Amino acid sequence: MGFCCFSEKLLGQYYHNKKNLTMKKSANKTKLKSVKLDRSLYDHADKLKPRFSEKPGLTESTVREISRQKDEPAWMLEKRLAALKIYLQKRMPSFGPDLSDLDLDSIIYYSRPNANEETNWSDVPDEIKTTFARLGIPEAEKKALSGVGAQYDSDVVYHKLKKEWSKLGVIFENMDIAVKEYPDLVKKYFMTECVPASDHKFSMLHGAVWSGGTFIYVPKNVKILLPLQAYFRMNARSGGQFEHTLIIADEGSEVHYIEGCSAPRYNQNSLHAGCVEIFVHKNARVRYSSIENWSKNTYNLNTKRALVEENGVIEWVSGNMGSGTTMLYPSSVLRGRGARSDSLGVAFAGPGQNQDTGAKAIHLAPDTSSNIVSKSISVSGGINTFRGLIRIAPNATGVKSAMACDALLIGQKSIANTIPELQIKNDEVNVSHEARIGKIGEEEIFFLQSRGLSETEAVRLAVSGFIEPIIKTLPVEYALELNKLIELEMEGAVG
Repeated sequence: MGFCCFSEKLLGQYYHNKKNLTMKKSANKTKLKSVKLDRSLYDHADKLKPRFSEKPGLTESTVREISRQKDEPAWMLEKRLAALKIYLQKRMPSFGPDLSDLDLDSIIYYSRPNANEETNWSDVPDEIKTTFARLGIPEAEKKALSGVGAQYDSDVVYHKLKKEWSKLGVIFENMDIAVKEYPDLVKKYFMTECVPASDHKFSMLHGAVWSGGTFIYVPKNVKILLPLQAYFRMNARSGGQFEHTLIIADEGSEVHYIEGCSAPRYNQNSLHAGCVEIFVHKNARVRYSSIENWSKNTYNLNTKRALVEENGVIEWVSGNMGSGTTMLYPSSVLRGRGARSDSLGVAFAGPGQNQDTGAKAIHLAPDTSSNIVSKSISVSGGINTFRGLIRIAPNATGVKSAMACDALLIGQKSIANTIPELQIKNDEVNVSHEARIGKIGEEEIFFLQSRGLSETEAVRLAVSGFIEPIIKTLPVEYALELNKLIELEMEGAVG
């Protein structure tokens, strides 16, 4: 039986935007043709030679060289070396996708572009500037953003915050610079209690070799009206990118931060192991939106976590596609009474892709609430696995939590797995979980074709309806980008 995932509203919008469609009639069974689209916008590699590129593999000298080139204080080098020591002793993860083809000794852990950090796009080297222009970053900055950062391999090449926010004490800075200019804040929050380096194998690796990223501090009661954005582009062959994002929302403040990521496609494997730490203080609100579109040769092994205090709110909005293998589970630790977490995610897996994604909500205080909604699309043999965790402590009474996972299968041999886990340590809670897996069936396709859509248009509309709850939470520019990315990735058949 088909999985109905479109609406008359969407159909009406489609007719408003598309005209002169011709109806395709067939008395035979409906079969969809492959939809092949161009990915050159994202898969294109620049020929720019790096200023510096470390030899493949990771040793203590690699870590020391990274710290030396950044002219870091001694305390940061000590943190790096401590993380390296435990990383070398830790085994690879024992769950999730197969990582045996990831050769960590062949990864280049530090590659610096031949560019300095600028505050004017005209000063950025032409080839790098052209890459970001093709991705629409400068134009988005003009229209809809309070500030923008752009990282190319291991270094930030552009960073700027609008003056109206800097006057109010907002800090939006390259993480490397923040280490030097705001040492007290960084010492207090950087990989201490949110994501300690000892958390797992790839947080240890990140702690040793992190480079670039974003530092945000929003003062008490300051509400930033337009989003801040950073875009991370990995260009190096066999490269690794390890940006660190640290967001501190002080009491009563609000901020929306958007991250975009992409990389060109090579025959050799690449690695992304970034880290996001978010501190949501009392009565503060943070929305973190990300569209991760790494190339299919990339292993995306990312860590994201938020600590939420009394009446604070964290909102995660995630789009995951592109990478060959992903392990990503944004986590919310609700440790103040009345804290709330909302997690919305969509994952796309096409041929040769294994997307292992999900979310976690850890309830440590009374009257906290969480909502996890996951949508996955598996096409032509792609594998999606949802891992969700709701954990409720013995003293966390009055909790309300819900988890929902919807999986859409398109074409033959596509796979969707759901692995929910509920750890409930008291009886005074309200918790629910549901999961649905289905296909776009022949009846749905016939219905849409009978109203003038082609086979390809019918599938696109059905998929758009399926992911609508995630799309509508994004600013218009990014909603359009996510829709287009899924179109670029789609090829398959109704089965």
